This record gives sequence, structure tokens and C-alpha cells, in this order.
Amino acid sequence: MTCKLIFGALIAAAIAMPSFAQTTTFYIAQDVKTKRCTIVDQRPTTTTTTTIVGDGTVYKTRTEAEGAMKTVKVCATN
Repeated sequence: MTCKLIFGALIAAAIAMPSFAQTTTFYIAQDVKTKRCTIVDQRPTTTTTTTIVGDGTVYKTRTEAEGAMKTVKVCATN
């Protein structure tokens, strides 16, 4: 009985682990051509047409990023 319980707990933990590893982060990015700011959930790379504005802060929620975007000078003018 104990072995089945331990085995079941290990299976449950193995299934749940990937969901714990996936954390969503948000960035404020600006399109290089249009200068328009948006919230993105992946850090822009050098091959994209967007760049991170400000000090590159990572936000935990979209709402937090939207609030911060209003205070970024280059985004507030657009």
C-alpha cells in the first residue's frame, strides 16, 4: 500500500512539474519603424523589429506592464 502511494505521488509530481516551470513574463517593446510600444510575453531578440524600452524591466503580469508603459516617456508620446 505504501509503495503504491509513493508511486502515485511521484507520478502526480512529474505531471505537475512542467506547469510550475512555465512562468510568464512581460516586457515593454517598441517597434523600430513605427515607434509604437506594445506589451510582449517574449524578450525581443536581435532578429526582431522590436526593442525593449526603458531599463529592460521584466514584469510578472500584463497589468503591471501596462501601468509601467504609461510612465515610459517614449511610449507616452505615441
